[in-house]
Amino acid sequence: MFKHILLATDGSSSAEHAAQKALQLARIHGGQVTAAFVVDPYPYVGLGSLNPIGLEAYRAAAHEAAGKAFSHLNELAQAAGIRLEARLVEESHVVQGILAAAEDVSADLIVVGSHGRSGLKRLLAGSVATQVAGLSSRPVLVVR
Repeated sequence: MFKHILLATDGSSSAEHAAQKALQLARIHGGQVTAAFVVDPYPYVGLGSLNPIGLEAYRAAAHEAAGKAFSHLNELAQAAGIRLEARLVEESHVVQGILAAAEDVSADLIVVGSHGRSGLKRLLAGSVATQVAGLSSRPVLVVR
């Protein structure tokens, strides 16, 4: 049923919990998992002149964070016997990056973690999981 699962990750504990569910589903269905880590290409352009040193430092930090997340996910996937592909997606809007990655790999399912915020915190912080679920034409599993 789910032959190709897109896992949205940011390296957080909720993303790790979602990863465990995605790998479990992939094992059950004999599928594979693509992990997508979305990074804003450079969120500080509007704050002043483009600083090449700042841009490189930002990119290095973003790649390092993604690398750590992918390394950990790769260990989990190997232990589960699941094939994992890692994708670093550069997109200023995380939700659009996740949806584009799902389209690119023809995912049968998108798995995304939720921090479980509610009330005012959710209103102020927004919810990537809620937006992905609301905008996706593909099935979405939100893991809390």
